[in-house]
Amino acid sequence: MASSSCVSCGSLYDVFLSFRGEDVRKGFLSHVVKEFKSKGIETFIDNEMERGKSVGPTLVGAIRQSKVAIVLLSPNYASSSWCLDELVEIMKCREEGQQRVITVFYQVDPSDVRKQTGDFGQAFDETCVGKTEEVTHVWMQALKEVAGIAGYASSNWGSEADLINDLATNIMGLLALTPSNEFDDFVGIEPRVTEMKTMLSLQTKEVKVIGIWGPAGIGKTTAARVLYDQVSPKFQLSTFLENIKGSFERPCGSNDRQLKLRFQEKLLSQIFNQKDIVVGHLGVAPQKLSDKKVLVVLDEVDSWWQLEEMAKREWFGPGSMVIITTEDRKLLKALGLEANQIYEMKLSLDLGSNKIERENNVLYYFPWINKTWFCL
Repeated sequence: MASSSCVSCGSLYDVFLSFRGEDVRKGFLSHVVKEFKSKGIETFIDNEMERGKSVGPTLVGAIRQSKVAIVLLSPNYASSSWCLDELVEIMKCREEGQQRVITVFYQVDPSDVRKQTGDFGQAFDETCVGKTEEVTHVWMQALKEVAGIAGYASSNWGSEADLINDLATNIMGLLALTPSNEFDDFVGIEPRVTEMKTMLSLQTKEVKVIGIWGPAGIGKTTAARVLYDQVSPKFQLSTFLENIKGSFERPCGSNDRQLKLRFQEKLLSQIFNQKDIVVGHLGVAPQKLSDKKVLVVLDEVDSWWQLEEMAKREWFGPGSMVIITTEDRKLLKALGLEANQIYEMKLSLDLGSNKIERENNVLYYFPWINKTWFCL
């Protein structure tokens, strides 16, 4: 089986493609590769590798040094022990929080993949002949897990061209969410984010809600964005909803139901990276998200109505997390958060002999510190 050791090197590829060549190589896959190349997406494909009896260190390294893995599940995918071993390594990498995984169900039913039934299941059973019970169990678990990841079913698309275009657009969006150095010039961000991470308990199966509290302009949004960028790969789905108070303020005499529907539409559109999702009733969000591990950041919340409608634990699957930034600590307490679930952004930050302070809404610049901006 594939090695479980972790390659610590940085990412070399944007995407790793796992596929069964006889099903897709000359058709669907070639179009995917062409589209990715046109968009500058660096893709690893093991076309040129000599396939042996097991997935070797070179391929394990390629999997673990790719930002996103696309598992292209086709009718004969499970007929290859190589593909199944490859899938096991991909799912290990995902579980460790190192990689996003996207599924494409190409001419195969997701339920057949999950349950190993139909023609897909028959191919899987033939591959399992002569294999140990342990190996078979690991393969079955990997197939069950990958089939549960929100992805693309070719049967739902009018044309493969549209599917591939949407897939490439989705990948571009995911790559934009990888950790960057855009906040490096903000003094004090990393220590704050490190402190916040101690509150997260990412291994828990419970749906957790965390609050980031502090006065306006102190850097709550910036800190939340950095935190989001760093931990979002550990979740199946994620979204950062900015400026809640500006986008979802309830005006006098408003139609509450319409506002709730509008919020669900925005949440689902962003989380699935699909424009113009229409929500016809208030049960749509929990229907789509209750079995998925989701990270949602609600930025700049300023009213109880917003929390009451947006921070609902029952909407999300096990291990999900909602992070809330607000200037009003009373809202977080009303939500039932304890002190150890609320991070306070303070007005001063001690950086050794240099102390940066904020007074009367003025942020002071100290030229002897080799930075331009300060996030306090």
